Amino acid sequence: MDEYRVNFFFDLQLFADEGNTGEKTEKATPRRVEEARKKGQVFKSSDLNSAVILMVGLVTIYVTLPYMIDCLKSFTRLCLLDRSLYDFSHEYLQVLFVEVILTLAKCMFPIMAATSIGALLISYIQVGFIFSGEAFTPKLERLNPAEGAKKIFSKRALVELLKALMKVIITGYIVYTVGAKYYLSFARLVDMELAPSIMFLAQVVFEMGLKVGAVFVIVGVIDYLYQKYEYDKSLKMSKYDIKQEYKQTEGDPQLKSRQRQIQREIAMKRMMAEVPKADVVITNPTHFAVALKYEAETMPAPVVTAKGQDFIALRIKELAVENGVAIVENPPLARTLYTVSKIGDMIPEEMFQAVAEVLAFVYKQKKIVL
Repeated sequence: MDEYRVNFFFDLQLFADEGNTGEKTEKATPRRVEEARKKGQVFKSSDLNSAVILMVGLVTIYVTLPYMIDCLKSFTRLCLLDRSLYDFSHEYLQVLFVEVILTLAKCMFPIMAATSIGALLISYIQVGFIFSGEAFTPKLERLNPAEGAKKIFSKRALVELLKALMKVIITGYIVYTVGAKYYLSFARLVDMELAPSIMFLAQVVFEMGLKVGAVFVIVGVIDYLYQKYEYDKSLKMSKYDIKQEYKQTEGDPQLKSRQRQIQREIAMKRMMAEVPKADVVITNPTHFAVALKYEAETMPAPVVTAKGQDFIALRIKELAVENGVAIVENPPLARTLYTVSKIGDMIPEEMFQAVAEVLAFVYKQKKIVL
């Protein structure tokens, strides 16, 4: 019945706490954060992604611009000097189309490759590697007009509006200042050849883009910190939530304490049930008691069936008296056996001689009594 009792306590469900769960003021636990990541709930700044992609794209264009001009020159020369000799037919259009696509691909590939790598890197830096199919799961609440209206007039929507206005104002100001800087130089474009004109315009656009990109990176970093703040705030837990999570992962401390108490009680009852079967109880005489059993036919050495200290030792002695088990006072031997022996184990080899003398004395006393 005791075993069934232990199983019953192990199978108990956690009791629900009464009342409110409390205000969410505590930082999210690692388990809560990990569960949110598995659901695809992570924070990142789209503005920072856009700013990094813009900067990488601009730098790539500036670096590869001579290469792109050379590609376009070669293609133009090919069309004017060589392809003009061909008849304008269906087959010629197919060849020309393929050459145009290849030329554009050669020009755009460095930009596309650089921006793609930049986008992947900045996303990985912000979020890490994560894959969750839950984000693609359809949810009916997303179609709720009331929820949509709340998002439109929410604090987040206001922040996004302010960011958009700030970016428009900053972009306009930078374009105006850079344009004013090169205002007089624009009039000279009419006297410049095509290649120098393109390089000049590229320099102006690159300067505008670089300044805008730098400001957008700063805005993106600020937005990243804000997104982190909002994310941490959304995952905050109350003390009740942390307590419940601890119960789910580690178990209720009160329940585990009760389980250990029951296990100790069961072990104590089993131990006490072995005392009447012992051959001798060696005592301190008041502080320690060790019960030994020896069957020469089945045991190579005496076995410790029970041991205890203070109150438990007193109870072992009472059971020994009630059941006629011999009690021998030997303080050094009792203390040593209590320290080095475990219940159910044979006594250490170095104790054989001392215990054999005690058992011989007990067996001799039993024969005298008989």
